[in-house]
Amino acid sequence: MSSILIKNALIINEGKKFAGSVLVKDQLIEKIYTSAPEVTDPNCKVIDAGGRILIPGVIDDQVHFRDPGMPHKGDIFTESRAAVAGGTTSFMDMPNVKPQTLTQELLAERYKLGAEKSLANYSFYMGASNTNLEEVIKTNPKDVCGIKIFMGSSTGNMLVDDIDTLSQIFEKAPLLIATHCEDSPTIDANLETYREKYGDDIPMDYHGEIRSAEACYKSSSKAIELAKKYNTRLHILHLSSGIEMDLFDNKIPSKDKRITSEVCVHHLRFNDSDYAERKARIRWNPAIKTADDQSKIWEALLDDRLDVIATDHAPHTIEEKDGNYMQAAGGGPLVQHSLVSMLEFAHKGKLSVEKVIEKMCHAPADVFQVEKRGYIRKGYFADLVLLSEDEWTVNKENILYKCAWSPFEGDRFHYKVDQTFVNGHLAYDNGQFDESNKGMRLSFDR
Repeated sequence: MSSILIKNALIINEGKKFAGSVLVKDQLIEKIYTSAPEVTDPNCKVIDAGGRILIPGVIDDQVHFRDPGMPHKGDIFTESRAAVAGGTTSFMDMPNVKPQTLTQELLAERYKLGAEKSLANYSFYMGASNTNLEEVIKTNPKDVCGIKIFMGSSTGNMLVDDIDTLSQIFEKAPLLIATHCEDSPTIDANLETYREKYGDDIPMDYHGEIRSAEACYKSSSKAIELAKKYNTRLHILHLSSGIEMDLFDNKIPSKDKRITSEVCVHHLRFNDSDYAERKARIRWNPAIKTADDQSKIWEALLDDRLDVIATDHAPHTIEEKDGNYMQAAGGGPLVQHSLVSMLEFAHKGKLSVEKVIEKMCHAPADVFQVEKRGYIRKGYFADLVLLSEDEWTVNKENILYKCAWSPFEGDRFHYKVDQTFVNGHLAYDNGQFDESNKGMRLSFDR
């Protein structure tokens, strides 16, 4: 088919809801109608939405698809497949793989993997360490999403804790810096206190006290201090504590901020009272913290101090998640269920559907200056999602992650992704995939 008409949809885009139709041609949105036009082109495929919801595809600015080097956890094919089934059409993948993405050559290799395997559009972060500044500053801002700095505990040698190196990266970075902010000395001291009391069998609900709000604040405030000193474009990932919310403002739109912020689905969904039931299945770094932290995060999301909602999708096998506190891996799979879990909050009246779309589709495009994505606009790539209001439950039979589990197992949702279009290609259709087209490398208007 040379073109597709999606007609009779309830379009939700840029803070508005309206009945309309979208014509897609050659990967792009050709026209947006407020009616259902007559179709005379025999090569145009018509999809009658029947009043279902049509939104832009989700852009997830933080995932760990584990490729290369950890195929037992996941890979770009399996996890992008799960992403597309969940309405995520573009992702930005982190550099703590094997080998770590610390050179331009290794970065180029990851883009080759993306082109070969990904059903969604893709970008990969350049990783920073204490010793690769020359490689970092070579990064092309036009076709790489950002530079990732682990300003806290990390995999291998990717912890950047040398203040001179940090200062040079913040001063010389040619594009956005994204940071994981936790203060390692604070965490280490907290961990030693609890190990003296409990040994290795520390109760899981102390995770938020070990990887504490203080540890997060110390690191986040340092990143902001450096960004202000050097006028660096900074994006702080997976914020988890109430005290950090005062570091951000809502006086200007996300697209105009020099310092932006992200919250992840799990920090909005869970608090430390959930450890008793879900145990290590909801162990993330930074940690899920108290109900008060959760409440303050919600306040900051609703008043726009928090700019983006993402997942930090980081699959581990069940065996890696089980065991005592010192053994259980941090992280979990989320990208298949991120959109529907946030729409569940809309169903319950916590926020509007328009706000969900703003934080998961529009804002990531604005913050990262993604070219022609994140909105339903003429001339933009046709990354689109059709949703129905349909009640369903997450279970083993419908989970698509390679690790085959979800922290949402048993949860009931009231929105369902029916169809996902990636660059105008119907990649997912009610449980069936068309893998004949792969996603595209994201480009950036910088």
